[in-house]
Amino acid sequence: MSDITITLRLFARLRETIGTGERTLTLPADQTIDALIHTLISEGAPWTALAEEPRLMIAVNQTMTGRDQRLRDGDEVALFPPVTGG
Repeated sequence: MSDITITLRLFARLRETIGTGERTLTLPADQTIDALIHTLISEGAPWTALAEEPRLMIAVNQTMTGRDQRLRDGDEVALFPPVTGG
């Protein structure tokens, strides 16, 4: 299998904590969102902040999805903490 390239976008406090709003990643084909998150966490600080977000919200190509979503070449993955308002 060949590699895929995705664009990762981070929002709200994740962007602030990790220090970037966007990153391009090359991954093995047939990765899931969950595998992507574990790969990022394994890079150490500041990516370990993702482990502290148990209710992390995820969108692929601007459609909300779950951690079991398989990634394809060219996907845009957005990660953000739950939004609260009042």
